[in-house]
Amino acid sequence: MTGGAAERRALILVIDGFGVGAMPDAGDLRSGDVTADTLGSLERWSREHRGRGLEIPHLAAIGLAALRPDLGLSARPFAGQSSSTARRSALGYPGADTFAGHQTMMGADMSRVVMCRVGERIPELTRVLVAAGHRVDLLDGDKPLLVVDGAALVHDNLEADPGLNWNVSARLDEMPWEQILEISTIVREHSPVARVIAVGGHSDRPLADSVRPGADGTIGLDTPASGFYQHDELSVQHLGVAIDHERQLPQLADSAGVPVTLVGKAADILVARGADYRPGVETAHVLADTLAGVRRGGLTVANVQQTDLAGHQQDPARYADLLEEVDAAVPTLLAELGEAGLLVVTGDHGNDPTIGHSFHTREFTPVLAVHGSAPGSGTVRPGAPQLAPDLASLADIGASVACWLGLDPGLLDIGSPADLEPAR
Repeated sequence: MTGGAAERRALILVIDGFGVGAMPDAGDLRSGDVTADTLGSLERWSREHRGRGLEIPHLAAIGLAALRPDLGLSARPFAGQSSSTARRSALGYPGADTFAGHQTMMGADMSRVVMCRVGERIPELTRVLVAAGHRVDLLDGDKPLLVVDGAALVHDNLEADPGLNWNVSARLDEMPWEQILEISTIVREHSPVARVIAVGGHSDRPLADSVRPGADGTIGLDTPASGFYQHDELSVQHLGVAIDHERQLPQLADSAGVPVTLVGKAADILVARGADYRPGVETAHVLADTLAGVRRGGLTVANVQQTDLAGHQQDPARYADLLEEVDAAVPTLLAELGEAGLLVVTGDHGNDPTIGHSFHTREFTPVLAVHGSAPGSGTVRPGAPQLAPDLASLADIGASVACWLGLDPGLLDIGSPADLEPAR
């Protein structure tokens, strides 16, 4: 390596919903998910429907082809490319969730998260809400979701895996946002799930008309059917499980004087007091802000969210196009990182766009680690990507990047650093 720790920079590029094959317990929730394979499904779809494989030669060259030799990915080494390591990572948290994935990756212990339906906690939730002065009823007198103060529904989130997240939803013309948030905060304090999501919006009909049963005994508001997304003034706040952000990589870096840039969805769900927050969804915008973060130096964590949205929409064509767009940006990002830079490309869970449902899939994620190229280098000196054993948790990524930046990984909440540094 060259340069001191103070000169080093690192980019963690999270391709949201990018899995490379089902974890052993993937079928526990849905038996069909034992065949989940986001990357494999995209490659097979592309060959069948476009008459060619995925055009991701740069990701393939830095380790994806070596990680999945069965797919025959076309790798093309590129100018300035350095040697790399490739491995898979288990998720290290229950279920398959973007919030839990990113918190784990940054060094939080999410193993304590429990997947649980609202209906399993009705007595406790009723007790604490009543104690706080709220009126609480069951919807229609018997449905396992709560109506608070005659307006707010406390219900299962039907857009995530059953039992992963809960929502507190109300029409803003019936309840002010401050009251929705106050109820949500009480629910959060007595909830074992990853997220409680406060939602306030406008609807042309009672919310009870859009309540429906979901998978695995859940019941909740069908938020798209409610009309919330078709009206302005939608208010949303995600209340995650209690996390000590001081013991996560972004704040650890910020406290040590390392510049921190959070891009895309990472800017919505990660925390560092002095960070440059650059939220966004459109992939070209996210990649441009990622490049700006790399130029700023220090630590950049970026999330490409549209791949995950394509998976939810079961749209392999869109997913494949987005993956190829990300691939095209890799050489520029590596060149900007320079020899004192480290790029880690990974995912937070899977989202197989051909699996037949719109939920995340519980898959291993790729972990491709590569040094940036020497400034002005026009040579190709990659060597063969080195394959390494699987990681037990995404937390190993944050711990290893902390080491790369000269930080103490022992200050993170969990995780013993695995050596992600590519051979040189």
